[in-house]
Formats: sequence, C-alpha cells, structure tokens
Amino acid sequence: MSYVAPLKDMLFVINELAGLTNVAALPGCEDATPETVEAILEENAKFCGEVVAPLNHTADQEPSHWVDGKVVTSKGFKEAFKLFGEAGWQGVQHPVEFGGQGLPKLVATPCIEMLNSANLSFALCPLLTDGTIEALMTAGSEAQKKTYLANLISGKWTGTMNLTEPQAGSDLAMVRTRAVPQDDGSYKLFGTKIFITFGEHDMADNIVHLVLARTPSAPEGVKGISLFVVPKFLVNADGSPGARNDVHCVSIEHKLGIKASPTAVLQFGDQGGAVGTLVGEENRGLEYMFIMMNAARFAVGLQGISVAERAYQKAAAYARDRVQSRDLAGSPGPVSIIHQPDVRRMLMSMRAQIEAARALAYVAAAASDTGHHHADAATRKTNQACYEYLVPIVKGWSTELSIDVASTGVQVHGGMGFIEETGAAQYYRDARILAIYEGTTAIQANDLVGRKTARDGGAVARLLISQVRATAGELLAAESAELKVIGRRLQDGAQALEEVVDYVVANIKSDIKGVFAGSVLYLKLAGIVLGGWQMGCAALVAAARIRDGAGDADFYQAKIATARFFADHQLTQAGAQRTAIIEGSAGVMALSESQF
Repeated sequence: MSYVAPLKDMLFVINELAGLTNVAALPGCEDATPETVEAILEENAKFCGEVVAPLNHTADQEPSHWVDGKVVTSKGFKEAFKLFGEAGWQGVQHPVEFGGQGLPKLVATPCIEMLNSANLSFALCPLLTDGTIEALMTAGSEAQKKTYLANLISGKWTGTMNLTEPQAGSDLAMVRTRAVPQDDGSYKLFGTKIFITFGEHDMADNIVHLVLARTPSAPEGVKGISLFVVPKFLVNADGSPGARNDVHCVSIEHKLGIKASPTAVLQFGDQGGAVGTLVGEENRGLEYMFIMMNAARFAVGLQGISVAERAYQKAAAYARDRVQSRDLAGSPGPVSIIHQPDVRRMLMSMRAQIEAARALAYVAAAASDTGHHHADAATRKTNQACYEYLVPIVKGWSTELSIDVASTGVQVHGGMGFIEETGAAQYYRDARILAIYEGTTAIQANDLVGRKTARDGGAVARLLISQVRATAGELLAAESAELKVIGRRLQDGAQALEEVVDYVVANIKSDIKGVFAGSVLYLKLAGIVLGGWQMGCAALVAAARIRDGAGDADFYQAKIATARFFADHQLTQAGAQRTAIIEGSAGVMALSESQF
C-alpha cells in the first residue's frame, strides 16, 4: 500500500489542541486561516502521496550511488525534487521577502511530517536546506542573504550542515578543519567532514555547505569555532553558479537504512583551498550552528512520527487482510489477524504513541510561533522557553518511540515482516538512525537536564506540569468514567514528573553523575506525561463534540478510546520511570570498567 496522509487527525490537532485560531491572530500570521490551512494540507497530501511516496520502496532497493566523485540519486528523485521546488513546498515557513510563503511553523509542521512519511530519504534534503535557511536568516550578512536565500527557498539550490569529522564525532571541541583568511575578506578551508547528508547529489544546481572550522588565531575548544558558507559552485556576480569550488565528495556511506539519502564524506581544500565566507563573527560558529541544529532537531522528531505513521498504516492494512486462525471467542472459520487481542494491542500501542507524539510536536510548533510573533514581550518569552524545553523531548522521545513502533510493525507481519519484499522492515531500518543523528537521545537528554531544567531551577518544567494538572482536573471532574480514569492516570504522571524535576534541581550540583544517569529516562518520562496531557486534552474535546452532536462521532469515539489506551499502557509507566531515575542511579555506576 502507498501512504495516505492522516489529514483528519492532523487538522484535529492543529485546530483543537495547537490552537490554529490563536496562531492566525498573531501579527504576520493572518493568512493561516482554517480554510487556507486545510487547502494547503490537502495539496501537500496529494503531492506526497502521488509523487514522493511511490519512490520510497524502489529507492531503498536501488539507492543513491557514488561514481568518480559524483553522486547519482535514486531513480525519480531528481524529477520529484524539481516538482517539490516548483510547487513552493520548500518555502512554506520562510519569508515572503525571499520567495517563501511566510506561513507559521504550525502549518509547515504537518507538511514536513507528510513528506517524511512519504519518503524519509528524500525528505532529508529539504530538512537540511530548512536549517541552512534558518541559520543564514539569523546570522548571515545582507550579501549572503541576497546571494543564497531565494535560491534555497525556491529549491534551485540545497543546503547542508558540516559539523562532524573523523576524529571528533559529537565532540565539536575537537573540530580541526582550518579556515585561512584571504586578502579579499574570504577564507580558504582545508579539512574533512563526514556524515554529510546530501553533501553531494544531482538534484539541484548548487549545494550550499555551512561548515564549522577554526581560524589560525582561534582559541582551543568550542569557543574557537567559526561558521562559513562554502558553496559547491562559486557564485557569479549575476547570482548564477560559477567555477567549481574546492570541495569534493570522496565517498558515500553504506548504511542500515535511509539508503537513498547520500551520506557524504567531503574533502575541503585538496586543490588549493575551498573558498568560503564567514557567517557572522569569528568564534561564534557553534552558536550560529545551533540555530540550524535546533531547527533540524525538531524536524527529526517529526521524522520519528512520520516513519512510525507509515509503519502503522502498513501494519494495520496487513492485519485487516491477513487471514489466519479462528477468533478466540469462536468462529466458523479463519478470520483476519486484526480480530486477535494481541494484534489489537500492538496496533493500539502504535496508534496511541503516534497520536501523542504528533500532538506534542504540533503544540510545540504553535508555542514557537507565539514566541516569535506575539505582540506582548512576556508572552513571547514564556512561549519561546516552553518551545525550547519541548524540542529535546520532541526529538528524543519521538525518535525512540519510532524504533519501537516500527519494530512492532514488523511483529504484526510475523515472519513476512522479516522479508524485505513486504516493506515493513524498511521502516524499522530507516527509523534506527533517528535517535542518533542531530544529537543522540543522550545528548537531547543532557540538554533537557542541564540547559532546560537545572539552569532555570525547573521553572518552565513546572509551568508545563501545572497545565498538565489543570487538564487532569478537568478530566476528573467529567461525568464520564472513562475520562475520570484518564484524569487519574494523568494526575499520577504529573506527580511523577514533578518529583523528578525536583530531584534534578536539588541534586545537579551534589551528584551530577547520579542525575545524568537518569537523563534519558527523564526525557522519556517527560514525553509520556506531556504526550498523555495532549491525549487527555483530545479526549475532552472529543467528548464535548459527541455531547454536542457535532462532527464525526466515530472519529471522536476513537479519540477517546485511544487516549484511554495511552493512559492505561503508557502513562502507567510514569511511576516506574520516576523510581528508576530517583532511586536507580547507583546501579548505573556500580561496576568497575574491568567488570564489563
């Protein structure tokens, strides 16, 4: 089966949970009316379903390949990317001034999800380009913006992020790429970068590399890193691509998944130096690159939701079609496996986690829009802080659950899931990288503990917990017994999360290793509780719509049932997570190195 975008759920989340009406009331967001947004999402769903999704399996079987320094992408990618750019999909959330549509992040978010569900490998190119645009918008000079932004937003050119080096990995303090200043104000770069997604390809006229490097006078460590724009082709005075720059792809990686996305090893300066220009000020490169990384981290969280959705759709279709064995309650003959309780459990687990993660990501996107556009400075500050707290959770929790969901999808298929021809295994393979790149789950968790919780004494975390408690109170006050159960589970989850936040703040200085031993569990706990919060909100809305006789009762009943499943099967894990975090750190460090 091909991909069918879950538009009904997306529109429900956008309108009922993320508050599209409030976002559309923000200065600069007035075009995002419900009617306009629905039309945009329908067109995007059509494009992703008809143009991009059909390439997913074939590209996995015949991935991009490297020949004599050039990369030939999978069949159909080049043509699809041209259509993608011409249709304006790269520019949904980018400024009208440079050819974008200038729509809120909340509108771009489901578009990004759909593209990644359709074809994860293909979608990585626009993802990195989005990050390049964000970085140049924030820190680029007027000349750099004029040279690059319109071409990036139109899809004529694409962007990359060049951080990692063979000896450095995630430790950017060890970056060795050199940037030597020239008399004309430019720099010549020398060094090797690895794991560069779409670092070389044949889908665009130029590739704009953002590269971390050190100038000769730079201090040691991360404080001495600068950021440079190094295009594949130097840009002529009229804006057209000119001479080939001294940056070359020397190989691409052979990977477990996302095989059609070329992951390049790039060599800078083997023929005299790759010409680049400084972005912003010297030695502030990591600060600028984090703009790009934060955009990418949120987008990778969406990738987790996307691949999980695709795996769920395939598993549900297979479960409806695969006839095997009798119904446990008795039946005259074999039935499809969706009648079996454990298959239902697996499908509900997949569905509930996806819906919770989607809702949390979209709510985070709305907070970002409010943080950027609201007229009141205090409201902007609060919403931006909430968004920044949620980013590592959206990235870390959503990608971790995508591995679980994709694995469950294989299990639903049984032995056929282990056979490549059925396609279920591809989602499992593709999902596995998501918890690694753009910062592993541990890196996200360390960020959540250090920068997002300890630094402000848990203020933002407690603000969100207070909102969770308010929703739990509404659920407990409802007449429905089902809503009361959800409320009770959510209340318990909020208590567990608050106790962990208190533990982190109280012990970060006295027992730093003990706190960080539970950092990933804290991230997952936050995802479960905050995702459960949004599922509780969804259940309240659905119950009100059923009571009022408005809309699709079947859809709303399914919302309540899915929220109840999440409460019973996910939120109930909160207490155990709390215990492992607060009381389990000693076991993490108990063995000596030689005992492993």
